[in-house]
Amino acid sequence: MLNKFFKKKAQMMVGIDIGSHAVKAVLLSKGGQGYTLECLAMEPMPRGVIVDREIQDMEAIGNVIGRLRKKISSSVKHAAAAVSGQTVITKIIYMDVALNEDELANQIEIEADSLIPYPLDEVSMDFESLDVNESDPSKINVLLSAARTESIEARVTTLDMGGFEAKVIDVESYAVSRTHELCLSALPDDASDKMVAIVDIGATMTLLSVTDGGKHIYSRDQLFGGEQYTRSIISYYNKSFEEAESAKVSGDLPPNYTFEVLAP
Repeated sequence: MLNKFFKKKAQMMVGIDIGSHAVKAVLLSKGGQGYTLECLAMEPMPRGVIVDREIQDMEAIGNVIGRLRKKISSSVKHAAAAVSGQTVITKIIYMDVALNEDELANQIEIEADSLIPYPLDEVSMDFESLDVNESDPSKINVLLSAARTESIEARVTTLDMGGFEAKVIDVESYAVSRTHELCLSALPDDASDKMVAIVDIGATMTLLSVTDGGKHIYSRDQLFGGEQYTRSIISYYNKSFEEAESAKVSGDLPPNYTFEVLAP
């Protein structure tokens, strides 16, 4: 009983999505009934500071996160963000089931040259043991993730500039796939045993993540998003970017826009 009084409370962490159109922050707490949304905030991003999911201007993004910081409880110091795009590599590798975590790390480091198509001094790696391989019980499936160190450090730096301490830098496709559990209540009863596709449509990129029985099995980035639609509105109706974006969101467009702009 006394353990309840002396048990250290877990520190809250805000999730921050650094996108090309906006920076979004979400703060969740977990209780007996599941997760509760404590805070949701968004700040627009200056155009051009992120290109193809790579940070071009850390100071500008740090300022945006700083404005976002003022909307979040001051007691929350830690943040999680994610990397994605062509500089991120994830693959399942097969290792000896008898290896402990330290031995596994050493073995992966030895074999990393043949697993990762970048110079090892330019990447950061992590791994997670999954389950025993069904075809060969002497092997264990291990998820290996690697990303360009400069991409990770850029996100850590912008979070620091904005007043947060980076505690987690995740891989975006896996972060999206983990929302599967949270979406189940809105899906048919048998969805937990079926394939589920989760689609994240951003301003310039669309991410598809597929889970099978709750396990992540496939993901793909597509260089297409809401901004292409906005630019089509600009070219058809001679609007400024801001006017086109506002019209897209509000639906204040001519009746023929569905055929001329949206369908293509």
